[in-house]
Amino acid sequence: MLPLDGITVVALEQAVAAPFATRQLADVGARVIKVERPGTGDFARGYDETVRGMSSHFVWLNRNKESLALDVKSPQDAAVLHRLLDRADVFVQNLAPGAAERLGLDAATLLAAHPRLVVCGISGYGTGGPYAHAKAYDLLVQCEAGAMSLTGTEQEPAKIGIPVADIAAGMYAYSGILTALYERERTGRGGAFEVSMLEALGEWMGYPAYFTRYGGTTPPRSGAEHAAIAPYGPYPAADGTRVFLGVQNEREWAAFCTEVLELPELAADPRFDRNSARVAHREALREQIEACFAQLATEEIERRLAGARIAHARLRDVAQFTAHPQLAARDRWRTVDSPVGPLDALLPPVTVAGREPRMDRIPALDEDRTRILAELDATERETEGER
Repeated sequence: MLPLDGITVVALEQAVAAPFATRQLADVGARVIKVERPGTGDFARGYDETVRGMSSHFVWLNRNKESLALDVKSPQDAAVLHRLLDRADVFVQNLAPGAAERLGLDAATLLAAHPRLVVCGISGYGTGGPYAHAKAYDLLVQCEAGAMSLTGTEQEPAKIGIPVADIAAGMYAYSGILTALYERERTGRGGAFEVSMLEALGEWMGYPAYFTRYGGTTPPRSGAEHAAIAPYGPYPAADGTRVFLGVQNEREWAAFCTEVLELPELAADPRFDRNSARVAHREALREQIEACFAQLATEEIERRLAGARIAHARLRDVAQFTAHPQLAARDRWRTVDSPVGPLDALLPPVTVAGREPRMDRIPALDEDRTRILAELDATERETEGER
């Protein structure tokens, strides 16, 4: 038995943020009925065709779900949606700004009809304010939240390579739904909440926001280095490989100087004797490290770093990540069914001893229509019979 067995989620969802939240609910047992547009479905189905003809985004976000195509603007299909909501525990939507209200799917209307329902709305900028009706895509929210001002090189900002604003919103929607379900267990009442992509990513901007608000300057773009910690980043070895490392405190700094650089006197050098000094003299510090590493092969640097218990890593590409020995050793891959056959999928990152998460099929568009509608009809006949 999984924690959310018996919980039904109806999701009028598209793209990334809402599907990411509901997939996590499904992973731990919730039944998720994904309501899609007739004919085209969730537009993320068409982002690419790289997974044997399916979209990589859709494959990532939509296992464990059932698909039902409804034109929610038509009275007949809107009635079907409301019949689903009569039996649902959670409703999630990330429609365009104002669309839920126009469809009568706003929180106030739904809670008046379904007092135990948990209603989650995900938007770009939240209700109210000058941006309430602005379109919000991940790139644009990264810009508005200041994230892109921190990412890239001194010369050029860069988009974060994953849809981090969408993911942040999806994570807070997921945790918000769990919180609301827990509250319902205590009060017997549902409730509504909203998550905006700007505010979700804004929470993840915490350290640079405080650094800037109270320090008066924005952390500079520093490529693969850390703007506020040194040494932290890539350093080339004699064979040309870049070794990534991070020193987090003064104990580690002393060990790094003594056991890795074999320059124990460097630890007490006033240019480097505390982190803020090392950041201020970053270039001089880099010269010291590179002079040492230029004489050492990658394997020797890694041996010394491991001996000194200094955190370090290899720069892997995505293919190397999917073949990562740690994932293999921990048996993190499973197979899920899909319209194009079995596909590999990573397990969810929360590991509970003795519990296997749900790893079920990725649905084709409208795949579950017949069964869902038959269930609705059967339930309604049973209810009428009881009366």
